Amino acid sequence: MKETSTAARMTRWAADRTRSVQERLPFLTRLTRQIIAVRLLDSSTRLAAQTFLTALPVLFVAAAFAPAAVREQLLSSLRATLGLGGASLHQVQQVYDAGDAPTRNATGVVGVLVLLVSATACSRALQRVCQRAWHLPSAPFSLVAWRWLAWLAGWLVALIAMGALRDGFGTGLWLGLPLWLVAGTGLWWWTQHLLLGGRVRWLPLLPGAVLTAVGVVGLTVASRVYVPRTLDRSLAQFGPLGMVFTVLSWLIVLFTVVCVGIAAGYVVAHEPWVARRLGLREEDPPA
Repeated sequence: MKETSTAARMTRWAADRTRSVQERLPFLTRLTRQIIAVRLLDSSTRLAAQTFLTALPVLFVAAAFAPAAVREQLLSSLRATLGLGGASLHQVQQVYDAGDAPTRNATGVVGVLVLLVSATACSRALQRVCQRAWHLPSAPFSLVAWRWLAWLAGWLVALIAMGALRDGFGTGLWLGLPLWLVAGTGLWWWTQHLLLGGRVRWLPLLPGAVLTAVGVVGLTVASRVYVPRTLDRSLAQFGPLGMVFTVLSWLIVLFTVVCVGIAAGYVVAHEPWVARRLGLREEDPPA
């Protein structure tokens, strides 16, 4: 009996403490619920795997069919994003250099189309994250099918321009960083609206776009310090397999930031003072 009463007291104490935290930190409570709703670990891991298995091959095939200037821009973007250099940059350069006539002959137009369709798995995974964050049901196939390909095309264009944008078109980081933030905000704003099928108006999606862009740009800047050394060390110790593990781990971190940014954007958009400015209706409750 004594043990039972002690357990009951501990349960009541834990419940009281939980209610106290919820009352004092309502934003943190709603954010925690949102992170659970988007299934953070599962979503970030799935997005990383889909990107690595389907979206990255699209980059290499696109480079094989693209003019030399476009290939150079893609390499510049990879250097800007991951800080590639030394042995790791040499490995990527080899793939690109080997991807001219052999890749075109082996792939063909039909192969490229099949690869693009399979790459929509990444679009679909990100769409599910957006729908969970905004508590929306799955959209009809006819409404969203073309949006998966449009999202891939938009981000491919963005990746081509990212290197030049990050360098401020030759002027340096003092201009490049603000441009990068503005462009990132625009891309994530468009991404949410596109993948949600236009079911959420533009303004409420802005907080999530800003938070995601700030998180991704911050991670990318930090990655330029950490990732190059890790890539070169993994490549020296384990060969190309070490590079695979490092890139996959980085992608998991990247998409964790993305999922948290989108989920937190919903919570921020439903804060009373923000909701009034964004024109959200009172009947649209937070999570």
